[in-house]
Amino acid sequence: MRNFMKSNNPMLNDKTIAKAKVITIDKKKTGGPLYEETSTMTVSGAVNKTMMLAGLLLLTSFYSYMNPSSLFAQIGALGGAAVFMLTSFKPHLAPTTGPLYAVLKGLFVGSISAMYAASYGGIIFQAASLTMATLLAMMMVHKSGLIPVTKKFRMGVTMAVGAIMIVYLISWVGFYVGFEVPFIHDSTPLGIGITVVIIGVAALNLLLDFDNFEKGEEQQIPKHYEWYFGMGLLFTLVWLYVEFLRLLSKIQSD
Repeated sequence: MRNFMKSNNPMLNDKTIAKAKVITIDKKKTGGPLYEETSTMTVSGAVNKTMMLAGLLLLTSFYSYMNPSSLFAQIGALGGAAVFMLTSFKPHLAPTTGPLYAVLKGLFVGSISAMYAASYGGIIFQAASLTMATLLAMMMVHKSGLIPVTKKFRMGVTMAVGAIMIVYLISWVGFYVGFEVPFIHDSTPLGIGITVVIIGVAALNLLLDFDNFEKGEEQQIPKHYEWYFGMGLLFTLVWLYVEFLRLLSKIQSD
């Protein structure tokens, strides 16, 4: 179960926003159809869509938590990844694929939460609290401008996330073919340290998410990107939550 989380967020980046803006402008020039032509993305709209998706995720998480199944975990992880990638290539589908993604990730989150809870008391509340605290802290950091999202910063975080994704993909393959990537799942000080670093990268990725919300509004990209970006932010939050579960389980096992 611990290998199912991928650690990249291709939905939120400058190229995505620039492409959306170009498509919108081109369609206006040619007189072609335009998605919600009179309505463009806003930060508040994206936040509302994210909250709707989070609500769906919580509902299905509760169901799968009360009815834990490794099948739910696999369907949620693999199905969610497939929907996520489809939407990355077809953003206009986000109003439909977004809720589906939230439901699938809810199956995944609830199932692995139940599995961790069976072995570690109080871990679910702790992981959820740490996830929310990280979200609020990074929101304050973003609003204060303490860590500006420059091109170099964006490139550094993106490269770090990509490296983590590759390692987790190798680990996922190894789970099925019989080998294990050393240290990342260990409860040793080094293993704990690696998880802390990964959590740090995920937290910094939130800054990119927030920055892209604002850029989407500034550049007046189509309204359906509110769902699209909501999916991306939900991805990061689920990633953070799972990493906190892993960290707390390592600490309790030490």
